[in-house]
Amino acid sequence: MSIRTFRWSRLLALPLLTGVIACAPGAPRAPRDPGPRSNLAPNAVARVLSQRFDRAQLAHLPTPLEEMETLSADLGGPTILIKRDDQTGLATGGNKARKLEYILADAQAKEADVVITWGGLQSNWCRQTAAGAAMLGMRAVLLLSKRDEGEVVVDGNHLLDEILGAEIHLLEPGSDPATVAEEIAASERAGGRRPYIVSVGGSRTGGSMDQPLGAMGYITAFLETHRQAMDRGAEPDYLVMATGSGGTQAGLVVGAAAIGAKTKIVGISVSGSAESIRENVANIATQTSAALGLNLAFQPDDIIVFDDYVGEGYGMLTAGTVDAIKKVARSEGILLDPVYTGKAMSGLIGLVEAGFFREEDTVVFVHTGGTPGIFHYGEALLTWMGRGQ
Repeated sequence: MSIRTFRWSRLLALPLLTGVIACAPGAPRAPRDPGPRSNLAPNAVARVLSQRFDRAQLAHLPTPLEEMETLSADLGGPTILIKRDDQTGLATGGNKARKLEYILADAQAKEADVVITWGGLQSNWCRQTAAGAAMLGMRAVLLLSKRDEGEVVVDGNHLLDEILGAEIHLLEPGSDPATVAEEIAASERAGGRRPYIVSVGGSRTGGSMDQPLGAMGYITAFLETHRQAMDRGAEPDYLVMATGSGGTQAGLVVGAAAIGAKTKIVGISVSGSAESIRENVANIATQTSAALGLNLAFQPDDIIVFDDYVGEGYGMLTAGTVDAIKKVARSEGILLDPVYTGKAMSGLIGLVEAGFFREEDTVVFVHTGGTPGIFHYGEALLTWMGRGQ
């Protein structure tokens, strides 16, 4: 075990509850109790994680929990807090740092010296993987998929990948990154090196990762957020966050279930359909609970996801996203990105306006980072906003 690595926590079983929230007429609806619940103490959950899994210290934790007073007043709805996981520190911060603490500890335990993963040209996951690998003395190989046949501009996350020293392979549209990763891994092994393959987002098992380690980081994130909110005098009614590969939402779901919190976890899709993401998150959450020794079986109906704010697809700007970015920047001085947090905030604002939340609710928005992506979208953002407006 390296000096950067320490151990974290084991859990128990949770019963299934059902029901429906009463909303304003025509408002979106969600389960009253999103799946299984237990009543374990948070410190017991932390012990289970430490007993079962290594963790590499990569992130600056805990991250702040702050009230968005101006935005809450402007919207005239619930009290909105923001969990600043854009401030985790690793190569400009973001949620992937929490995931990588467990994933790269596993790579170290398996004596890997090369980490291979993939994502889009502006992948936050790849940028933080490259940074984490550099911190731990491993080489990062990134497979970045092009959206089209056009010229590649090296900016935003892609620029930071280069600065961090990652070996970058650009994949043409239609390429299968998992297949390419296996081919590169075979070449690395032939050269006497020990590769570790992890899929995009670090959410799903496969490659070299045989347990859903990415979700573990967001069990601890839930415990941290819940404690901070309780110290402020109010247990959160909802956590709202961007959801894509599913590991972050799954970890939050399991964290809430483990301690019997009333908090409901709401995912705003940035890419796929609500149906497909609910199924994916339920599967990851069930696998995560099994890895911790729990008897939990999450069902898609236990998972809350809205896909109304995706627009034309992943990474594609919408008017709601741009409005959310502008509103939060100019009311709170906080920057959101166009791919994840901007869309998630547009979803939160939309749900407030639809009457999904009660005025007395406390809602936590989880800022998952993505700041470097703003610069890639600079010209498009200015066009959408109208220059100088």
